[in-house]
Amino acid sequence: MWVSSQRVRPIDVMHLGQEHVICCWEVDDLLIDPGPQSCEDTLLAALGGERPKALLLTHIHFDHAGAAGALVRRWPDLPVYVHERGARHLANPEKLVKSAARLYGGEEGLARLWGEVVPVPEENLRVLEGGETGVEGAFTVEYTPGHASHHVCFLHEDSRVAFVGDMAGVRVPPEPFTLAPTVPPDIDIEQWEASIETIAGWRPHALALTHFGRVDDPPEQLERVRESLRAQADLAAEHDEDGFVEAYSAQVREQAGAAAGAILQAAPPDQLFAGLQHYMTKLRG
Repeated sequence: MWVSSQRVRPIDVMHLGQEHVICCWEVDDLLIDPGPQSCEDTLLAALGGERPKALLLTHIHFDHAGAAGALVRRWPDLPVYVHERGARHLANPEKLVKSAARLYGGEEGLARLWGEVVPVPEENLRVLEGGETGVEGAFTVEYTPGHASHHVCFLHEDSRVAFVGDMAGVRVPPEPFTLAPTVPPDIDIEQWEASIETIAGWRPHALALTHFGRVDDPPEQLERVRESLRAQADLAAEHDEDGFVEAYSAQVREQAGAAAGAILQAAPPDQLFAGLQHYMTKLRG
């Protein structure tokens, strides 16, 4: 159970009108991963016009953090917590936008999916290294690379719920089907597996996924994402992009039930393949 003294809720920001793709978590008046700017209006409606106390970002990918700059523009004194490797890209997102535009079919594709990318002024940034406790009086932070080199997870100290961004996979409960979002450019399977152990070491009572929702079986879920990482790497080694996309899309549709559409939107198979190919190329030197 959630600790009764804490107001914790998932906010479905309805990415591209689809439910169960991106979840912003509200803990009292703090927001964890506000989602993309393209979903800003949905988020603001859910907040009822109330200003959050702070933003906590697991990492800076647009589906998690894209709205951060726009929210600071609306509330200029809003603090934004982010890992030190991601902070400079929030303050000056030009390089990040240029890189992402190549992945999403140019600036128009980027804007359609994620909206406007607004810089976060440096004075709003609260830079994390990992290992912090008592952040905003409520959270322990650990550095958890593997999905991204700037990824952190937050443990809510009272409820023992871990807010894990992408590190515990993409899943839409109650369906158990899980995939690992192995998008480029920072995938590192060994680091990811080590970060899974970091999260497990918290012994959380539940996991809060950005894609999508609350998971009440943390040990089993962490094992699911570990198995998915290995299976996806094997599949990418066996197939070219077309073969991987066909095989993995079929698996999702066969095993994820009604959640298949949301899962494929949250983690498109062509991007999973691209991330794994980039990782394997680095391994080959």
